[in-house]
Amino acid sequence: MYFAFIIATTAGAIATLAAAAVTAVLIVKGLNTLRDINTDKGTQHADKTSVPSSRIEQEAHKNLDKVDQGLHEEPDTGQQIHEELDPKEVGTKEGPDEKERSSHRDVHGKEQGRQPSSRSAHRGGPQRDAVPAARRGGGMSVVGIDLGFLNCYIAVARSGGIETIANEYSDRCTPACISLGSRTRAIGNAAKSQIVTNVRNTIHGFKKLHGRSFDDPIVQTERVRLPYELQKMPNGSAGVKVRYLEEERPFAIEQVTGMLLAKLKETSENALKKPVADCVISIPSFFTDAERRSVMAAAQVAGLNCLRLMNETTAVALAYGIYKQDLPSLDEKPRNVVFIDMGHSAYQVSVCAFNKGKLKVLATTFDPYLGGRNFDEALVDYFCDEFKTKYKINVKENSRALLRLYQECEKLKKLMSANASDLPLNIECFMNDLDVSSKMNRAQFEQLCASLLARVEPPLIAVMDQANLQREDINSIEIVGGATRIPAVKEQVSRFFLKDISTTLNADEAVARGCALQCAILSPAFKVREFSITDLVPYSITLRWKTSFEEGTGECEVFSKNHPAPFSKVITFHKKEPFELEAFYTNLHEVPYPDPRIGNFTIQNVFPQSDGDSSKVKVKVRINIHGIFSVASASVIEKQNLEGDHNDAPMETETSSKNDNKDDVDKMQVDQEEGGHQKCHAEHTPEEEIDHTGAKTKSPPSDKQDRINQTIKKGKVKSIDLPIQSSLYRQLTQDLLNSYIENEGKMIMQDKLEKERNDAKNAVEEYVYDFRDKLGTVYEKFITPEDMNKLSAILEDTENWLYEEGEDQPKQVYVDKLQELKKYGQPIQMKYVEHEERPKALNDLGKKIQLVLKVIEAHRNKDERYDHLDPAEMEKVEKYISDSMNWLNSKMNAQNKLSLTQDPVVKVSEIVAKSKELDNFCNSIVYKPKPKVEVPEDKAKANNEHNGPMDGQSGTETNPDPAKGSSQHAESGEMDVD
Repeated sequence: MYFAFIIATTAGAIATLAAAAVTAVLIVKGLNTLRDINTDKGTQHADKTSVPSSRIEQEAHKNLDKVDQGLHEEPDTGQQIHEELDPKEVGTKEGPDEKERSSHRDVHGKEQGRQPSSRSAHRGGPQRDAVPAARRGGGMSVVGIDLGFLNCYIAVARSGGIETIANEYSDRCTPACISLGSRTRAIGNAAKSQIVTNVRNTIHGFKKLHGRSFDDPIVQTERVRLPYELQKMPNGSAGVKVRYLEEERPFAIEQVTGMLLAKLKETSENALKKPVADCVISIPSFFTDAERRSVMAAAQVAGLNCLRLMNETTAVALAYGIYKQDLPSLDEKPRNVVFIDMGHSAYQVSVCAFNKGKLKVLATTFDPYLGGRNFDEALVDYFCDEFKTKYKINVKENSRALLRLYQECEKLKKLMSANASDLPLNIECFMNDLDVSSKMNRAQFEQLCASLLARVEPPLIAVMDQANLQREDINSIEIVGGATRIPAVKEQVSRFFLKDISTTLNADEAVARGCALQCAILSPAFKVREFSITDLVPYSITLRWKTSFEEGTGECEVFSKNHPAPFSKVITFHKKEPFELEAFYTNLHEVPYPDPRIGNFTIQNVFPQSDGDSSKVKVKVRINIHGIFSVASASVIEKQNLEGDHNDAPMETETSSKNDNKDDVDKMQVDQEEGGHQKCHAEHTPEEEIDHTGAKTKSPPSDKQDRINQTIKKGKVKSIDLPIQSSLYRQLTQDLLNSYIENEGKMIMQDKLEKERNDAKNAVEEYVYDFRDKLGTVYEKFITPEDMNKLSAILEDTENWLYEEGEDQPKQVYVDKLQELKKYGQPIQMKYVEHEERPKALNDLGKKIQLVLKVIEAHRNKDERYDHLDPAEMEKVEKYISDSMNWLNSKMNAQNKLSLTQDPVVKVSEIVAKSKELDNFCNSIVYKPKPKVEVPEDKAKANNEHNGPMDGQSGTETNPDPAKGSSQHAESGEMDVD
């Protein structure tokens, strides 16, 4: 027996040691894992700084803080690894083919894209969506808006991806319509339903009016198409004239688009459940500076901070390329993709070159006057002629009938895209109570639109010529836009490229998704996969200035057609006095705009050098991130020579030889080009650049700068910033823009007040109908016949009042009327509710009394479960229960004697309060826990020694903590190791 006891004890000790060894191994492994994690983090941090991208290496001396905020590697929860980029670090690498490029980030001091680091090439496995996996700031939103001619779409970044959101009608498409009424505005879906009923005051199709004067030929052409009235604004621009708040009011196009953008902002805020400010808005690639500035002003009117105006085809290209995992690497031949966007009013084509993490727009062409509506017009003209012959009616004289015909023809066009057979057109009560009908098939439609279909190919030819590509160089053709669904359009494109067309992108939502991705890149709140975007300048831009030689003029084309953008150049002038630069589009026949002017820029405070020579004036011109031209800055270089060192002056001075440049004595140079030009030198400069942090940086000096630095040893040069006065063509003044913003705020407040008034009116109407319905059903037993007749009459009078003099009353009148009705209705409603809920409350109280009575009875019978309860306290409980039973019986008897039309004797709230009072008084006494019996320590020890160790437990192992000791297991030889 003793020998067996020793064996059992030894076995228990061995088991304990084994468990302890296992625990030690686990702890050591955990510590090693933790150390490895810390080491990995340190390695990642070191990787950020020691293996940065080539762009960061070039800019390391500019801003060291940026490097720390650079690349981050974070594993996704789905075991997918992706490279995320701090949006502040997005830049563009100047590759071998772009050595002369000096592209500068404009808005917020950010550059548009940066070449990915070499680490991305070594990554394996799929990458997740190129949107935010990690937020950098709270409460910020990322929104992309496709501001279309006919419809608008909103895309947002959330849940790790890009999502197109729906409006209050559960529709992801919001019509670009604004309907103004006598009290409020309807925008979007609500406005579209009023196009026919409120013809003169429903504004649509206004996108082409941006940035144009009232006398513009395009405005006059659109004016014929539009059922509402256009008006010339005080500043000469085109506006609309509608009736709003019972008066005729003019609205500028910026105000109209501002209303639409404010509605889209509200929709996105409702979807995201947070305020929205930052956004990216799409515009056609052919928009000029004046049109772009007009859209920017509209965004300000709506209270939006537009981070970028993005060309629609570029947005589509971004939405296409950023998700591609199989793009060629940077040292391989790029993948060329053609993007074709034919929307409701315009046709755009662009060719883009893709490498891994890089998008470059090579060329873009367009036909601003070809779109889906042209095909609709062809159908409308056909049926107008047919109805004129068949029914003797002139549809074009009736604007309401013409709008209905447009809507039906648009539906018919969509049906013909899917069906080649004859399709009917039926419109009831069309004009003069006539029902009209006709039919059309796809073959007839294509024959009818032959002239339009012939316009599809020329932009395709032009874009291939501008990009210097052949058909075999094109990898794929992507089409978006509603009009590309027309089979004949797709056939034309496919026949030109001799390739099948790809439809991998959502034809309607691709632009909005691309804008949302660009917004995520620009927003400091999100980290996004690294992706470089290089857009282009659609039209060539020239600067003109006056020269001092024989009152001549000088010119220089600063940006050629399809020049990369955003971009900055620094031009050097030699001047003795202030001078003016005029910017204009070089080839007006290429620009769909009647005026070539962009703006005038006066460089002020220019002075001659101390020795009378001309001063060197450096002027920075820029195409910013929105595609808008500006003269960004100007500075004069003041030369200060030391004594006896006049021969080593580093300044380029104006020569007196008129043979070299007879047309321009005031020499103008764009820095860094060695070669000459008759009028100017067009090259780029390593200009001093200020980023968004305010830190000044310099690019590496060129050979020419080295030569200047060598000759500057005994001289001194000082740069002085010069003020610039800008006068932009068709630019809104700040005062006018502020008045538009103020008026929009007033209209939003008016809409809010009107909504509250309508809600109050609807509440009265709803109460009347609801209560009258219940009077004949559930409330019938709780009201006397006399009171029912009286209340029914009151409800009838209120209903009549609502549709007569109460039709248009202030909000407070409806609130008072509702309170008056509730004064009659609430007592009846209260009786019904009390009758419905009283049985349950009485039943609950009765159950609690019965439970306590059972405990009292068990205590009387000396039940051992309750023998610890104090008899005195139990007497108190018994007395309290007796009183409660008497109260309950008396109230129930009294209530049973009353009819349902009388007020109740006892309310449900009183019964519930009595039930809670019972719980508070009785539960602490009746359910008092039985005290535990403590076993003497010496007795427990004796029992333990007597029983010996069990099932592998060691008798020598004791647990001083009884709570812990009670939790030890004695089954199957297992042991808990603490």
